[in-house]
Amino acid sequence: MRAEQHLEASFRAVLKNMNLPWPDKAVIEPSKDPKHGDLASNLALVSAKAAGMPPRELAAKMAEALRNEDASLASVEVAGPGFLNVTFSPEFWRETIRRIDDAADRFGQATVGKGCKVQVEYVSANPTGPLHIGHGRGAAVGDTLARILRFAGYDVTTEYYINDAGRQMRLLGLSIWLRAKELAGIAVEWPEDYYRGSYIIDIAREMMDKDPGLTSLSDAEGQDRCFAYGMQTILDGIKEDLREFRVEHQVWFSERSLVERGAVEETFERLKKAGLSFEKDGALWFRTTDFGDDKDRVLRKSDGSLTYFASDIAYHDDKYRRGFDRVVDVWGADHHGYVPRMKAAVQAVGRKAEDLDVVLIQLVNLLENGTQVAMSTRAGQFETLADVVKEVGVDAARFMFLSRKSDSHLDFDLALVKQRSMDNPVYYVQYAHARVRSVLRKAAEAGLTLPEKTDLALLAPLSEAEDLALLHFLDRFEDVAKGAAQALAPHHISYYLMELAGMLHSYYAKHPVLQAGDPELALARLALLRSVGQVVKNGLELLGVSAPESM
Repeated sequence: MRAEQHLEASFRAVLKNMNLPWPDKAVIEPSKDPKHGDLASNLALVSAKAAGMPPRELAAKMAEALRNEDASLASVEVAGPGFLNVTFSPEFWRETIRRIDDAADRFGQATVGKGCKVQVEYVSANPTGPLHIGHGRGAAVGDTLARILRFAGYDVTTEYYINDAGRQMRLLGLSIWLRAKELAGIAVEWPEDYYRGSYIIDIAREMMDKDPGLTSLSDAEGQDRCFAYGMQTILDGIKEDLREFRVEHQVWFSERSLVERGAVEETFERLKKAGLSFEKDGALWFRTTDFGDDKDRVLRKSDGSLTYFASDIAYHDDKYRRGFDRVVDVWGADHHGYVPRMKAAVQAVGRKAEDLDVVLIQLVNLLENGTQVAMSTRAGQFETLADVVKEVGVDAARFMFLSRKSDSHLDFDLALVKQRSMDNPVYYVQYAHARVRSVLRKAAEAGLTLPEKTDLALLAPLSEAEDLALLHFLDRFEDVAKGAAQALAPHHISYYLMELAGMLHSYYAKHPVLQAGDPELALARLALLRSVGQVVKNGLELLGVSAPESM
């Protein structure tokens, strides 16, 4: 049992004996200063009124009861106006290693999700071109969120929304069609906003190679064929890029399917019956102001075309109809203003605003030796996700994308990420795992072999402050993983791993383990290192990053 869980159970037993309820505002947390114990609690402060006595007096009674009833506590002290500072015995902390041995790859898992059905939708880039580095950050965040939520007990489905309807897709078909005609020697007039990327020429040339008579078709038929072929080609490329990036989407959902099966019109009818839509100037509007939006929004324009918002309402309605309790959308930060209207839409289709969570992804600045790389053209640059992954590798790219809060700007320095040095965050963490595995191999060669699962007698020599500090930190992993799931914050894991790696590297510098002199001490510390390695591995797995055996 983790330290906080154990202490809460002991506190609850004390309160029960005093005929006191557990207060909602009770807090148990790590002490800010190690001198004040391992954990601190305000329990006496928030229970004093119910107990009818001063907080310090109640704290003293609680402290005495804990000392008498919980042998795993080394000390319980009253501080300030009535805080309780608790220090666990070294034996208690050594049990952490046994728990890690038992759980192995499952260490840190929680049940807070209780099987709640969650859909995580991410990337969902229009299939009008290859994924760029910004999409890569969204892909890493979305995929990692799915991993973390599953680890915390949620039932997660991952999804990509294919924007295969609307003006942008028609423009894709037109751009490829015009390039095909140009390749056939036909003079064309270019619209101002056509797609100019070289990949458009590649697709047109590929189509011409397969069907030299392509340009004999009418403009309407030619554009339709170019749209269908081009979208599928680009989408296949997107799927391959994501597969290489270790990103999973279980469902690929077509926007066109919503329109074609009448789901959008069905949603319009529901809004009309609820009095949430109205006609004005030939357009259909949604009363989003009824849900706190700053103005009402157009669903269908006066020319009969649908807005993106119309399809998005129907899409989210469909998500909940599929049985999801909670929906998580991962969007670019430029969609910040879109959040209130989608919250309004969710409420309009009969859900609570909190049934929709939106995680925003800020821009990525690509740097080379500290200088920003211009990303206006593809030639010689690394703006696409595939280019970046090819340059630095999947592990480095994913870890860097996850190394900061998703709604903070990220500087991605190619030169730094390629370094095999402690200045490179991913190397720093991966090397912690590789170092542990190396020490264990060398120990085995020297005849020091750990049993698969350790016992308390073997761990008894772990009594130094550095030993106990590492054990404290390993014990926190489940809380960190659970907190990352609840806050939808993958960076909690990367922050934890960076700190754990730093503690491991400092520990090994002070305690070389294999040079301990005492075989029993060496074995105990090998067990500690093995546990550190296991937790690093588990954390990296949540980030979709490998844990190398050697580096």
